[in-house]
Amino acid sequence: MRIIINSSSMVPIYEQVADQIKTLIRDGELKAKDILPSVRVLSKELKISALTVKKAYDSLEEKGFAVTVHGKGTYVAAVNPGLLLEEQKKELEADLEMAVQKGRRYGISDEDIRSLFESC
Repeated sequence: MRIIINSSSMVPIYEQVADQIKTLIRDGELKAKDILPSVRVLSKELKISALTVKKAYDSLEEKGFAVTVHGKGTYVAAVNPGLLLEEQKKELEADLEMAVQKGRRYGISDEDIRSLFESC
């Protein structure tokens, strides 16, 4: 499982981990009942705190993407990848809407906002 942490990102590390695992599930690289690396193993591999990995796993479990079996590990839950993609698109749409509103508050024209978006 390949996860890349961007320490200069404004996104908390646990969210980066959870989001990348969701993407692996959506892309079919992780399937239902696949076991995720243990908290200790993943924290050592990513060189981050075990508490951060635990928080990511708890977040995945809370949202229905993972199931933890005490003493056995954390497993990928049965998830419809199409629904996951739609959820991710809705989150992105909300973030984009916030960015557009911020640009308008700054007095930036819609054309300039679109140009900024396309240059990213």
